[in-house]
Amino acid sequence: MILNISGVVLLGVIVFLFFRKDGLKASHAIVVTLFGFYLASTGIAPSITAGGESLASLLGGIKF
Repeated sequence: MILNISGVVLLGVIVFLFFRKDGLKASHAIVVTLFGFYLASTGIAPSITAGGESLASLLGGIKF
């Protein structure tokens, strides 16, 4: 659950930065958000979640 909230916050910040700095239009942000909601209700959502968790554990294992 914490990973999901952190991911949502991170992606929200990225979309906000694109909106402010790179000229992302509000309509583009709305379309991306709706796409995410519709994608979450499909059969591929568990695979995307597993891939995200795998990437998070890979990044978490990197020692600086």
